[in-house]
Amino acid sequence: MLEELRIRDFAIIDDLTLQFTSGLVVFTGETGAGKSIILDALGAILGARVDTTSVRKGADRAIVEGFFRLDGPERETIAALLEREGLLEEPDRLWLGREIRAEGRTIARVNGRTVSLSVQSEIGEALVDVHGQSDHLSLLKVRNHRDLLDRFAHDQEILNTYQSQFKEWSLLGKQLNELQAIEQTARDRADMLKYQIQEIGDARIKLDEEDSLAQERLRLMNAETLSSLSQSALVFLDEGTEGGSAATDLLGQAARDLAELARIDPQMQALAQQAEDALGSVSDLTYELRGYLEGIEFNPNRLDQIEERLDLFNRLKRKYGGSLSSALAHLQTSIQELEKVEGVEEQIKEVGLKLAQIKERLSESALRLSEERKQAASQLADGVEQQLHLLEMEKARFQVALGLLEAKQGLTLNGQTLAFDAGGVDQIEFLIETNPGEGFKPLAKTASGGETSRLMLALKTVLAEVDHIPTLVFDEIDSGIGGRVGMTVGGMLWSLGKRHQVLCVTHLPQLAAFGDLHFHVSKSSENGRTATQVEQLQGEARVEELAAMLGASTSVTLESAREILDKVAQKTSTI
Repeated sequence: MLEELRIRDFAIIDDLTLQFTSGLVVFTGETGAGKSIILDALGAILGARVDTTSVRKGADRAIVEGFFRLDGPERETIAALLEREGLLEEPDRLWLGREIRAEGRTIARVNGRTVSLSVQSEIGEALVDVHGQSDHLSLLKVRNHRDLLDRFAHDQEILNTYQSQFKEWSLLGKQLNELQAIEQTARDRADMLKYQIQEIGDARIKLDEEDSLAQERLRLMNAETLSSLSQSALVFLDEGTEGGSAATDLLGQAARDLAELARIDPQMQALAQQAEDALGSVSDLTYELRGYLEGIEFNPNRLDQIEERLDLFNRLKRKYGGSLSSALAHLQTSIQELEKVEGVEEQIKEVGLKLAQIKERLSESALRLSEERKQAASQLADGVEQQLHLLEMEKARFQVALGLLEAKQGLTLNGQTLAFDAGGVDQIEFLIETNPGEGFKPLAKTASGGETSRLMLALKTVLAEVDHIPTLVFDEIDSGIGGRVGMTVGGMLWSLGKRHQVLCVTHLPQLAAFGDLHFHVSKSSENGRTATQVEQLQGEARVEELAAMLGASTSVTLESAREILDKVAQKTSTI
């Protein structure tokens, strides 16, 4: 149940805090005062879409907060949702918030933590059910009738099973179509895959081979230069130039002189050792260089082989993704695809068998779902007719028509092959006969505006009686209903208020008189700004508001208002 709603800088609302009770809560006031804006603010914390126009002019953000008490059947459902998202704080309390910023960003919060709008919406759907004037239009749309019947039937478990099986059937059907498409071109595709697998496989690619071949090619292409430079270095290091000594000879002489020097002066021992080490390093260098020179290869054939190998690598890279690693990846993918292509006939048989099995289970679930709907359809029709009679449509009859469409490739139920979709095989449509003898006809072709409002109220009342959502909101659902029926409508909403918290925006004084809590919404202008005010009405102030709703506040309307309140008191005492 909604206990408190705080609204700041939302549309024409400056700063507003409302405390709510259980039962029927009514909002009255002139058109444009802000009644529906309050419900829009409530919708914001329930996850409804809002835009920057909701932010009051001059403010940088609008903030809406709602505090809920959880003490009914919804408590377990909400607790499970909160625990799943790591948001559970108190099992019997919940706080929802929404911040709408002028630059466009909105932030949803649950128990003080930022959440996605989808999470807030999921929680909101379990807390509050909002019915507005637009619901009249939804009632006239046949595509919504099946959902309404399912909601009444409480067949969600069967429906979930059916829809899960339907999803599996759809995926298998898609897989079968893909396999059949592959089968049509399987032979050509298999030949191509085999060629690509052989081409890449015969290359025996090693990822580090390309770099090593490139280095070897560079050495072979520059063998003469490498040999010349090596020989020249050896001359200077070990052989000596014409008329000059080699570096090793000169360094050897220096080492001997320093060794002799060290024998005389021990302080020179370190330098003598450095000279000896340097001589050893140069000797090692000379040895390594001679080995390198001997290994230099003048081999045009080997160079041609390397060129051919590298050219093969380049062709493979151009064809298969730009690198040797991508070519190897293509090889693995091709091998897997070839296995699939070569086994496509067997896969088609396997998927076809699975498809037949799931379709058989789907038929069983569809039959169970259809039977549940047939039973619920009769109960829903009876319930709606009872409510319509209370709403002074005593001669109206309501019917839930369940139709079936035959199809060549449908589900087989009781010997019939029927069309089906994600919702089953049933074609559901609500029909009404407003006057005896006219016959049942679709709602859109029969009901007037006032009749449609009463139909919606009757249907919502029947649905709400089996609904566990704690708070119901009716935004001017009494539109098109005259004052004569207002007492009945008010009594129905008041009765709903015994099982739910009901919030209702109304222009009917007969309905407003049933309110357990009555708020009057008005607006005023100050310093060029319009703002909404809300006042809780009691006693004589409430009488005056009901009189104003009847017309001008006169002694006659005041007396009429008191009579309405007396009638309401008498009626509620007997409900």
